Amino acid sequence: MIDVIIAGGGPTGMMLGAELRLHGIRVVVLEKDLEQSKVVRSMGLHARSIEVMDQRGLLERFLEHGKKYPVGGSFAGIIKPPPSLDSAHAYILGIPQTVTDRLLIEHAIEVGVEIRRGSEVVGLSQDDDGVDVELADGTTLRSRYLVGCDGGRSTVRKLLGIDFPGEPATAETLLGEMELTEDWETVLAVMTEVRKTQLRFGLSPIGDGVYRVGVPAEGLAPDPRIPPTFEEIKRRLKAVAGSDFGVHSPRWLSRFGDATRLAERYRVGRAFLAGDAAHIHPPVGGQGLNLGVQDAFNLGWKLAAEVNGWAPGDLLDTYQAERHPVAAAVLDNTRAQMQLMSLDPGSQAVRRLLAELMEFEEVSLHLTEKITATGIRYDFGDGPELLGRRLRDLELEQGHLYGLMRRGRGLLLDQTGKLSPREWADRVDHVVGVSQELDAPAVLLRPDGHVAWAGDDEEELRGALRRWFGKGQVL
Repeated sequence: MIDVIIAGGGPTGMMLGAELRLHGIRVVVLEKDLEQSKVVRSMGLHARSIEVMDQRGLLERFLEHGKKYPVGGSFAGIIKPPPSLDSAHAYILGIPQTVTDRLLIEHAIEVGVEIRRGSEVVGLSQDDDGVDVELADGTTLRSRYLVGCDGGRSTVRKLLGIDFPGEPATAETLLGEMELTEDWETVLAVMTEVRKTQLRFGLSPIGDGVYRVGVPAEGLAPDPRIPPTFEEIKRRLKAVAGSDFGVHSPRWLSRFGDATRLAERYRVGRAFLAGDAAHIHPPVGGQGLNLGVQDAFNLGWKLAAEVNGWAPGDLLDTYQAERHPVAAAVLDNTRAQMQLMSLDPGSQAVRRLLAELMEFEEVSLHLTEKITATGIRYDFGDGPELLGRRLRDLELEQGHLYGLMRRGRGLLLDQTGKLSPREWADRVDHVVGVSQELDAPAVLLRPDGHVAWAGDDEEELRGALRRWFGKGQVL
């Protein structure tokens, strides 16, 4: 039997598959499309996702294909000087989604994920022991667990009967990559003027003479799955900017709306949702792909622990308990940003006020932490400020902290030299070392880098080990 079937071969599905394979789980990814999409919806990774790649030894290959940009104090297009972000990777990594997809696919294959393209899920049923997944070609596969990573129109979510409440799209933006004949200086001048009143319009060079073009649609398309025509793009450019800039030779065309929805629950029995299957929102702030990758990073080690037989009884329940509020917060900040980008007088008044407030470092940092996901604190109960937060990369005598986390195991970072995970040594590494950057005698990190315990009390440590890593081995 397959351990885990993942429906959907995008970045969330590939990240999840690779995380499961770190723990020896047999994974099959089912992707209905025969080829990787050419559509570039995301253009970069935020600080927390960059940290995730570093924790799994993937960062160098991403840096090779991306470009670093200042993280900036940006909210709803309001640009302020960058605040002091508590991260060793306080930058945005500009990298097209097609490259991110390719790198994560390569990584998944390297660690042994089986990918089956042209495999569309059309039905499912489950019992106490597993899930039966029916494919469009009539075949049926059985697995212990199923995870739907199949996008905003998720078939898995619909088959599970999970409600997807929220707001439907009220506006659409046309998007594409193409070449121009107009010189860039003229384009910049026009764009600067138009963006004073239309923040959803923009062109940006992406290399090799190709430009990414975004322009508001005239209205809502009857079927948003159907891409716009090139003539429609040209027509809207002329209407919004007064020129089509001589666009030609389109690589791809797409449309996206501002619908905002959040799955009522992330789990039904042995089936889960992650990424856009669980939440959709406007792309302002570039958070969508990042949010999905971080869903996978949270779920992967927990699902692997369950399959491998050592998970505490409620470990899988913590996936929704932790990630559902994070998605709700992202939906709220994108709603707020869309409102601030509206041209009505009230929204513009609030925008001017927020621009003033963002001059304060604390305000700018707070908003930046929302966008970059570095301010997330999971609710692990009462404890020190570190508890529930992700730990930034630290310099240690043994190297940097994230370099010690690449096997996807827990880690006890011990500055006292007097503690030990002992019975949990098969799933928790023990590092004795001192860091001037760590203001705690010792910390226990989960495989996703969040602090599960901090202090120097051995009994408290053992309680945290039992809570997150189950029963220890009998020594």
